[in-house]
Amino acid sequence: MDIFSIITLFGGLAFFLYGMHLLSSSLEKMVGGKLERVLRSMTSSRFRSILLGMGITIAIQSSSAMTVMLVGLVNSGIMELGQTVGVIMGSNIGTTATAWILSLNGIRGDNFFLRMLRPESFSPVIAIVGIGLIMFAKRSKKRDIGSVMVGFAILMTGMTIMSDVMEPLAEMPEFREILTVLDHPVFGLLAGTLITAVIQSSAASLGILQSLSVTGRISFSMALPIILGLNIGTCITALLSSIGTKADARRVTAVHIYIKVIGSVIFMVAFYGLDMIFDFAFADQPVRPVMIAVVHSVFNILNTVILLPFCKQLEKLARFTVRDKKSDKEHEVFLDELLLRSPAFAIAECRDAAVRMAELAKRTILDAISLLSDFDEDVAERVEEDEQSIDDYEDKLGSYLVKISAKNLTHADSNDVAQLLHTIGDLERIGDHAVNLLRAAREIHDKELEFSKDAQSELAVCTEAVKEILTLTVDSFCTKNYEEAYRVEPLEQVIDALKVELKNRHIQRLQEGRCTIELGFVFSDIIHNYERISDHCSNVAVCMIQIRDSAMDTHGYLNAVKNGDPRFVDYYGEFSDKYVLPSASHSAVQA
Repeated sequence: MDIFSIITLFGGLAFFLYGMHLLSSSLEKMVGGKLERVLRSMTSSRFRSILLGMGITIAIQSSSAMTVMLVGLVNSGIMELGQTVGVIMGSNIGTTATAWILSLNGIRGDNFFLRMLRPESFSPVIAIVGIGLIMFAKRSKKRDIGSVMVGFAILMTGMTIMSDVMEPLAEMPEFREILTVLDHPVFGLLAGTLITAVIQSSAASLGILQSLSVTGRISFSMALPIILGLNIGTCITALLSSIGTKADARRVTAVHIYIKVIGSVIFMVAFYGLDMIFDFAFADQPVRPVMIAVVHSVFNILNTVILLPFCKQLEKLARFTVRDKKSDKEHEVFLDELLLRSPAFAIAECRDAAVRMAELAKRTILDAISLLSDFDEDVAERVEEDEQSIDDYEDKLGSYLVKISAKNLTHADSNDVAQLLHTIGDLERIGDHAVNLLRAAREIHDKELEFSKDAQSELAVCTEAVKEILTLTVDSFCTKNYEEAYRVEPLEQVIDALKVELKNRHIQRLQEGRCTIELGFVFSDIIHNYERISDHCSNVAVCMIQIRDSAMDTHGYLNAVKNGDPRFVDYYGEFSDKYVLPSASHSAVQA
């Protein structure tokens, strides 16, 4: 074992880690957002949750990404803590599939079919096909499949290199001395935990152990605690992702850790206790890569079977350990930096946050409008707090989306990022107009002002139109309802026309002495903010439609729909008939 062997060993490890990264990231890129939506809707049953956790983890080849996603979903309020317990258990089972794939490296034999099952035989074929797809495929999905194949080939090549380099270690006395330390169960457990915590990949740790096993010096009793340790060590990624999150999100990590630690203690006590009684003959026998995969699978499957009846108790234990903090805010924005490793999941989290931002903006405007006729100091304070939360959403989402845009994204993901960046700016401006309306409401309240009957009835018509355009915009954005989005621009044009007519009538009342200058300023502020709110609603809806159609010529689109789109004409006529101002009164009622 010389310096060149060590360089080759670490080179093999580098190939393995990069292959695992490329494989996982490519799979997540293909199906990440879809898997999150499925996960959100299919966790009603405990057994369904387990199957779902298994399926998603096998699909993306990363239990760490799975757990990080759960932390984000719970932190955002989309999932509850109890829904994640079964998913975590299923994820633990799903991650064992990697060990079975890696165990192919231990296949021996001269038979043609056995040789084809060895990584050094099929990896080059997979790599050739994958490179061909990357270089020549026109569709991005096929290129992503090519990246998955290349990642898998690189991973298996790295595994082969490590195994080949480690085989001569069997004859080295120094290596045997190191293994005597690992022969102690506690040290073996700690070694597995620390190695996995450092490289943040239980699959990589398992690959290293399987490579070491080809030396014939790793016994079953030595491998067991290391396998249990690497299962505990994989919790480090979820632990890091939960820093700074709400209590329930941190409890997801606690549940994950408890499942691994409790299971490891049970298996350690059971195995070594029974070994003392029955003196297992196989305990000191060399373990092969396939047996490591078996042990890894048996541990996670039996651990799930044992702890499944105690899901409620695990949840209670997590709640007892992680206490609620008074600092947890209703609208606290948390976007996990670790999710940037999986852009598809990160974008899905951003969209969820943007949906909450849109709902909050709608609520803030409706609260501000209610203050115009019925001022309430508690509601006024809530408007100001909500506007600050909307600003926080815009700031954090904007920064996070810029980081995502620097990643290697699919065309669809790039469109999603572009739409979100455009939308959150308009939602933030809608929040600003809520504060403007609050100021107008406070002035009306403090100075005990009262609009004329004409002004009140006219303003009520415009108010209802603004409420409808806000509801249309938020609902269409949150549900991706493009038909609803088409209705926004015609209504915006109706609101523009209402504003012009309201200003004309207001000027007439001023000229006739039926309105004061002071009231006139407040009235103008209100209808100006109404018009600006409708403009931002139009921006959100038009952006949705333009991004879907892969075109961003907003002015060209608006000109086209206004000058010939029959749907625009129909919707404009519908809203014009719906929002008609009452006939102007010429009575001498003082405003």
